[in-house]
Amino acid sequence: MEVLLSPEVQDKVNRAAAESDSIPAEYVSKLVETYIDHDAWFRAEVQHGLDQLDAGEFLTHEQVQQMIAERFRK
Repeated sequence: MEVLLSPEVQDKVNRAAAESDSIPAEYVSKLVETYIDHDAWFRAEVQHGLDQLDAGEFLTHEQVQQMIAERFRK
């Protein structure tokens, strides 16, 4: 796979790779892998939250306020 980057982005990649003692291709590969893993995790968490809402599992605004108030009273 080949990805075209603007000169400005390429300069940023080169600097960041140098600071992390890696070559730009390795740096970008790791960065993309990390982003994809995080994106998959985030999407799963959002879906979990939506599923909970659909199942009626949620707290009202008032319930959250009460929980916060109780926590800070201690």
